[in-house]
Amino acid sequence: MFAKKRGHTCLIASGMATLFVLMIVLYGTIGTHLQLGSSSFRQDYQLDRPLYKLDLSWPRNPELFTGEVFGVAVNQYAGVVYVAQRGDNVPKVLVFTTEGDFLMAWNTTTLEMPHGIFLADAASSNPTVWITDVGNGPNGHCIKQYSPSGNLLQVLGTPGKAGTGMNPLQFDQPAEIFVHDSGEMYIVDGDGGLNNRLIKLSKDQEVLWLHGEKGQNPAQFYIPHSVTVDSAQRVWVADRGNKRIQVFNSITGDWLGTWGSCFTEDAPYSVRLTPDKKYFVVVQLNTNQISLLDAPPVGLIGQCRVVSVIQLADEVKPHLVDLDLKTGALFVAEIGAQQAQKFTPFVLGASLI
Repeated sequence: MFAKKRGHTCLIASGMATLFVLMIVLYGTIGTHLQLGSSSFRQDYQLDRPLYKLDLSWPRNPELFTGEVFGVAVNQYAGVVYVAQRGDNVPKVLVFTTEGDFLMAWNTTTLEMPHGIFLADAASSNPTVWITDVGNGPNGHCIKQYSPSGNLLQVLGTPGKAGTGMNPLQFDQPAEIFVHDSGEMYIVDGDGGLNNRLIKLSKDQEVLWLHGEKGQNPAQFYIPHSVTVDSAQRVWVADRGNKRIQVFNSITGDWLGTWGSCFTEDAPYSVRLTPDKKYFVVVQLNTNQISLLDAPPVGLIGQCRVVSVIQLADEVKPHLVDLDLKTGALFVAEIGAQQAQKFTPFVLGASLI
């Protein structure tokens, strides 16, 4: 008799579990955290619909991550991902295919503490990798350009000397660089040092405009941490210390607006735009979240609106992100977990590319 009841109970429990899973798939509104194997992912919970899912197969050799992973950069044309990590006696850059195969490591002595990494001229025959270096040694406080195989090509700034100068150009813990297709550069400087600046340089590395005051007012910064440029001539800056994103006209440098209401619990650390130009991907390190925000139409900044959140496990500490502009895949550099992870678009009648 006991066996019958037990079997009947198990059948009911199984049916309820199946119904629960179907509810998650259909509605995508359950916020309960789920641990998936040994990955550092809990659950993508949605305000509207699911947008991304974790690719558990990327990379195929996760044991190659041996340091604190700080940045990622994707070459969508070559199908290559560059992962920057810091630490003693570790390769500063690991190179994988977008499918997860390991290609090479840079064991360069020209990098001390890589922070931000950006792939420029991806569509050309000579793409280059730009890396900001926040180290305090003889090679720190500058921004370096490398070939895809890790050969140092040029250095912006004064190596080993933190400063505020513009001629010659000096940085103090430069956080990130964004190189436009035109060759113009946008730099956020610095990651907790003397400077709190957004600088635009011409293709010839002449200063076109800058905002460089520390403060909480419009066009002032406190630890500007990430920068991106959209197709509507707008520059988006993750103003980390002020828990906001500020927006500027990329041509004139004029301040256009601020988003702050989405970041009451934690600051934005990274900002990137999805290939379809519909969403901004924003990382919040201390709450272990990746948020997708509605991108406003041309001529309007308005208020920020979160449409989807990827909730990572505790202490993962996502830092900077980049996207594969061909497939829409999202790559995340995670300091706490000491790894990079890949998320692919979860499409329900819509596309992120």
